[in-house]
Amino acid sequence: MQVKLNVIVAAAAALLAGSVYAEDLVVKIGHVGPTSGGIAHLGKDNENGARMAIDELNAKGVKIGGKTAKFELLAEDDAGDPKQGTAAAQKLVDSKVNGVIGHLNSGTTIPASKVYSDAGIPQISPSATNPKYTRQGFKTAFRVVADDVHLGGTLGKYAVKELKGKTIAVIDDRTAYGQGVADEFEKGVKGAGGKIAKREFTNDKATDFTAILTSIKATKPDVVFYGGMDAVAGPMIRQMKQLGITAKFMGGDGICSGELPKLAAGAMADGQVVCAEAGGVEGSQKVGMEKFKVDFKKKYGADVQIYAPYVYDATMVMVDAMVKAGSAEPAKYLPVLAKTSGYKGVTGTIAFDEKGDIKNGALTLYTYKGEAREQIAVIH
Repeated sequence: MQVKLNVIVAAAAALLAGSVYAEDLVVKIGHVGPTSGGIAHLGKDNENGARMAIDELNAKGVKIGGKTAKFELLAEDDAGDPKQGTAAAQKLVDSKVNGVIGHLNSGTTIPASKVYSDAGIPQISPSATNPKYTRQGFKTAFRVVADDVHLGGTLGKYAVKELKGKTIAVIDDRTAYGQGVADEFEKGVKGAGGKIAKREFTNDKATDFTAILTSIKATKPDVVFYGGMDAVAGPMIRQMKQLGITAKFMGGDGICSGELPKLAAGAMADGQVVCAEAGGVEGSQKVGMEKFKVDFKKKYGADVQIYAPYVYDATMVMVDAMVKAGSAEPAKYLPVLAKTSGYKGVTGTIAFDEKGDIKNGALTLYTYKGEAREQIAVIH
């Protein structure tokens, strides 16, 4: 009799535990970025932004459809490689994630977006700026930063109007991001009445730029623009100094990191570099951003590189749509996500247009003095 009683008690306990578990809703959020390779510092920065959001959401006890949501972060490394990016995307789809934040690079984000679209899984990129990403007609694709048309074009005009660039050279790394932002920069230069004296290209794994820089030096450039990431830009700046090229060095968000001065190994002159980050806050919104940076450093022992706050906001916006829809099922919360308007994030107010692009995306122009990045202006 005692044995039977023990079995009954055990069964009841298991049933109770099961019912308690049934009250919880497990929500899987995928994140993909390059956490290995030359720009792993940027990928880790993004991933930590996602982890920060997930930890805060779990601490709050967020309810979706009356159930307490338990958020899980499924983090994948795409190494900045398109093939690895699509493989990571398929892995997340197979894991039945409820949504994806990522990827970091346009070159991985664009091919991965088809995988998510085919599976009907919402994707918010916190940093991919190539216009093509949201122009493929995928209803699942969103981004929380301005695209290259705005970013590259603004830098092109700035090179001519503010830096008074007469002889401007352009180099890109032939990735979707690098070539895309360089193309838009060139359009911006020409639109402002300037001319491109030389256009060269390299690749995102290159370390020796002697040949292309020697070719550019012959034009006596005032400005050299590089479309690519900081891991290549740093050594390029160093080699420019070795060759005696004193031109201003410009680039998009890919070079606009806290690591750039270290990657340039002390070769940057004060004010030599001008770059833009696809985002930015001003006025009273700065308080929230500064608090985020302090909290981030306290949690991870590292400064924000570029896009951790945008990853954080992207995660929060996705979950906000789930809460409003009363469901974490992609098909049910996707229409709500698409209608996001007026969400107050640490990066500013977030609203999506019909393509999934952020409305009224801001840009922040920066330069460097010593190893410190200094804000020049926020442009809308």
